[in-house]
Amino acid sequence: MRTFRVELGPLSHPVHVGAGLLDRLGELAHEARLRPGRTLLVTDSNVGPLYAERAIASLSHAGFKAAKIEIAAGEASKSLATLSAVYDRMVEAELDRQSPVFALGGGVVGDLAGFAAASYMRGVSLVQVPTTVVAAVDSSLGGKTGVNHPRAKNLIGAFYQPRMIVADVSALKTLGEREFREGLAEVIKYGAIMDAPMIAELERGLGAILSREPDAMEAMVERSLRHKAFVVERDEHEGGLRKILNFGHTVGHAIEASAGYGSYLHGEAVAVGMVAAARLSRAYAGLDAGEAARLEGLIRAAGLPVAMPSGWRAGDFERALRLDKKRADDGIEFVLIDRLGHAFTKKLAFDEIVASLTRA
Repeated sequence: MRTFRVELGPLSHPVHVGAGLLDRLGELAHEARLRPGRTLLVTDSNVGPLYAERAIASLSHAGFKAAKIEIAAGEASKSLATLSAVYDRMVEAELDRQSPVFALGGGVVGDLAGFAAASYMRGVSLVQVPTTVVAAVDSSLGGKTGVNHPRAKNLIGAFYQPRMIVADVSALKTLGEREFREGLAEVIKYGAIMDAPMIAELERGLGAILSREPDAMEAMVERSLRHKAFVVERDEHEGGLRKILNFGHTVGHAIEASAGYGSYLHGEAVAVGMVAAARLSRAYAGLDAGEAARLEGLIRAAGLPVAMPSGWRAGDFERALRLDKKRADDGIEFVLIDRLGHAFTKKLAFDEIVASLTRA
């Protein structure tokens, strides 16, 4: 097991990465000084049948009495309606202000359960237990929680730090191929924005990762989370440096919203967004054409899409883009890279972004 801490003063918390950690969940919760007693496990219809019993058994052994709610898998569940159902289950389970919530699943479960924990009784403890690559390498760390509005992704939410993150890489072995590969977009992102040597290592070691070799997955998850922790420790609430973590996400979120939630997996949309961001980086940040091609080549090698959706409509896309939280007047703070491993933000007009995509 690999362990490190996210250093955020009184909100500091441990991160555990390794194989077989679901069976140690209760033990690790006890070490994190979470109070045994009533708790709620939030999971989804894909993950619950595979791992909920193991998690609950481990929690029970450590003195936690875990109720469970299983939501429908997929982005459509990241909604106010599903959030209300989670609140109802919390009330039924008689959770109090000392009752922790365990989020067992991918990014949707983590964001939804996190927002429920942030707002129930004005805040109860949260433990992130990611079971997808996207959640394990990215969304479980950093404290972003929330749900989608029908017109824009992640429009309703809060920053709320977990008490602990437990990433069991064994759970990644049961992901479908498409779901596994989408998470690699977030891994590639870290190389693009802050770790150029990581790009070379991914180019060399992609085969071991795609074969889901435990050591390769453990190293991938730890390295990605350490990069995110480095950024979050310096900018918890996205006032400056943390904005670089949105590389590829501005276009990606607009694709998800304009195409209809669920049409693209999050990582697939981000992959297309990174290629678009690289194209804009060539125009507005001086990114070398060879480096842009190298990034696109790695994304292709990971089995991810690189082109805008067929039949996409500029008007629908721009309307979704205008609802992005990073909007500033008639433009948006867009993340660009001037070289692999170095990112910054620059305000771009909406028409500049859309025109670049239209020319692609």
